[in-house]
Amino acid sequence: MSTINLGRVGLWTADFDLQPMAKAQEAIAEVETMGFGTVWVPEAVLREPFASTALLLSATKKMVLATGIASIHARTAQTMQAGWKTVTEAFPDRFLLGMGVSHAPMVNGVHKGNYDKPYSTMVEYLDAMDAGIFFSPAPSTPPQRVLAALGPKMLKLAAERGAGAHPYFIPVEHTAFARKTMGAGALLAPEQAVVFETDPAKARDIARQHMKTYTRLPNYVNNLVRMGFTADEVTNQEDRVVDAIVAWGTTEQIVSRIKGHLDSGADHVCVQVLTDAPGTLPMKQWQELADATRSI
Repeated sequence: MSTINLGRVGLWTADFDLQPMAKAQEAIAEVETMGFGTVWVPEAVLREPFASTALLLSATKKMVLATGIASIHARTAQTMQAGWKTVTEAFPDRFLLGMGVSHAPMVNGVHKGNYDKPYSTMVEYLDAMDAGIFFSPAPSTPPQRVLAALGPKMLKLAAERGAGAHPYFIPVEHTAFARKTMGAGALLAPEQAVVFETDPAKARDIARQHMKTYTRLPNYVNNLVRMGFTADEVTNQEDRVVDAIVAWGTTEQIVSRIKGHLDSGADHVCVQVLTDAPGTLPMKQWQELADATRSI
């Protein structure tokens, strides 16, 4: 279990990475005043996450920044552990390293690496990371990490070799599955995408625009098949899948989905607000979410 206080509800967003850093720093300081204790930021082909989180942390007072996720194929294990310890030393108990194996198209295509045997690759990477050398001042608090995990083997590894797991693009049923798989002691911090829109056609259109990248990736398709959907349902983005992955409707309906994860065993839910203007900062919706989840 992580010793970092994430709070019950946080934000997951790529939107800060799509702004000039000065604007992102100004905005995240405002998000902190809303009451959010944790913000998760991605990597993929956006900003380098150690630099980005350090800059965002410097603009806040107590907020935690987490990576969702830093790819093990983007840097060596030695570099990963050095970045992890560097940010943790500068911001004690305010940085959570989320790390993962990524996906074959990103690894093979962008990083020119080899995606074969992702589980054993992660085990070897963790071993090398834990044996890494770091001659700079050590963090005053233990560095904390979670693994991006969907299947049972990676979930168990997340509980054994880190604070826990950060599942992404999952239905509530997966949260119950993950909790049962990892046991009671591990941190479970799933992501939940939401749309503040009550019109079904509009809401699902926004959801599908978000989902189209992920429904082409075998890891996510296979996980949803494990959860009882068919591969065709996922790749065709049928309503049943859309509604399971993206919560939409009234604020009360969205909060109900978040509570569903918490009731199913999540310790923290990081909420990704989707809009019809991706890349803009949804400050209004973030404030509405903060107000609605303050007492959860």
